[in-house]
Amino acid sequence: MGVDYDIVIIGGGSGGLVIASAAAQLNAKVALVEKDRLGGDCLWYGCVPSKSLIHAARVAYEVKNAQRFGVYSQAPKIDFPQVINHVNNVIAAIQPNDSPQRFEGLGVEVIFGSGQFINSDVFDVNGKQLKARAFVIATGSRPNIPNISGLKESGYLTNENVFSITERPESLAVIGAGPIGCELGQSFHRLGTKVTLINSRSHLLPKEDPEAADVIEKQFLEEGINIIKNARAERVELIDNKKHLWANNQQVIVDQILVSTGRSPNVESLNLEAAEVEYDKKGITVNDKLQSTNSKIYACGDVIGGYQFTHVASHEAVTVITNALFLPINKVSYKVIPWATFTDPELARVGLTEAQAKEKYGDDIDILKQEFAEVDRAQAEGATLGFAKIIVKKNGEILGANLVGKSAGELIHEIVLAMSHNLKVSALSGIHIYPTLSEINSKAALLLKKRKFANNKGLQTILKKFFAIRRSLG
Repeated sequence: MGVDYDIVIIGGGSGGLVIASAAAQLNAKVALVEKDRLGGDCLWYGCVPSKSLIHAARVAYEVKNAQRFGVYSQAPKIDFPQVINHVNNVIAAIQPNDSPQRFEGLGVEVIFGSGQFINSDVFDVNGKQLKARAFVIATGSRPNIPNISGLKESGYLTNENVFSITERPESLAVIGAGPIGCELGQSFHRLGTKVTLINSRSHLLPKEDPEAADVIEKQFLEEGINIIKNARAERVELIDNKKHLWANNQQVIVDQILVSTGRSPNVESLNLEAAEVEYDKKGITVNDKLQSTNSKIYACGDVIGGYQFTHVASHEAVTVITNALFLPINKVSYKVIPWATFTDPELARVGLTEAQAKEKYGDDIDILKQEFAEVDRAQAEGATLGFAKIIVKKNGEILGANLVGKSAGELIHEIVLAMSHNLKVSALSGIHIYPTLSEINSKAALLLKKRKFANNKGLQTILKKFFAIRRSLG
């Protein structure tokens, strides 16, 4: 029996849009189903608005602290509604790239509505039954809300509504110290809000190198952000329009609470059981070809758990395109996956941390650590906080890197490129423009050569004799 579409994509976020665009340009017949707006979490609630807010907050911080460079001005006046207007303007400028009109112009049939699988071969939306050779589930994720007594009744913010508020809260409690909590917590503090960060762990950013996370914590404390560690929010009460939050017997009284305690996959309304697609609380189960337990139904992005980043969803989408439209022979690779937390200073990572490398390779590793304070451009810009740490095997193979400092999210890509092409760390020691922050990578890479030379007493002896002979010959 024939089908109406080559591919039906459920979810118009980062992964779904990449697949829809590429499939249409390959002349496949494509249907794209979205229940709300194209663009997904990244455009409306994540990457785009958060980085716009972060930039505004960083400008306010630089103005406030300009005197360290001999520049004096009045303390910045924060017009919070105008800050939010800036955020919305950035979204509006980028949104046409993800508009229905653009995708319809490419030949994609865009269908708005919530749907579900009737069986393993049919997806129903708005009463229309869609049949295709392949389906892709790219429905993303949503904020995971912890079961805290009184939280729902007292009210709270998440990344999905925090960019819609037009009045700056005088005080804010942030539950969760992952990337979202740290980024938004620092931004609101710099915009004039008194921020308390409630962290259930002993370190901020628990997935990162602890030494790098310590740099972020030090900066937060210097800026005046209150951090409560090893504490879990237990209950909330609304008293006289103030939210009273208790965490490990400590009481925090604030105007608003921001919840940033992880994500949950959007799978409940899809009737996946009818499609014979298995899933759990982490997301849809897929193999290394990104096929679900129903081989004609693929999934990518946040809905499968794993790395929950826009660029990873796009990376996975490339594998899905080939497998779903042609033959399922390509396997997704997660060997080199970078990411960054856009606090100030930024924190970026690729590959293994120092602890993971030691656990896996034992003594067969070297840690190449270079401080930003020893990079001239960093000194010139007063951006000496942080370091680059490159983890390598004794033979120079790069296992991972952790950067914390100014522009770390940009600087990590040189290392990502080297790892992607299996280059040794010595490849990073080539010529770099002086003075630039990128010298931190070349300086770190040179440390391995310096250590090998320092430990090679035989070579040192030979060189001493060589130069002594040359001097004696005149």
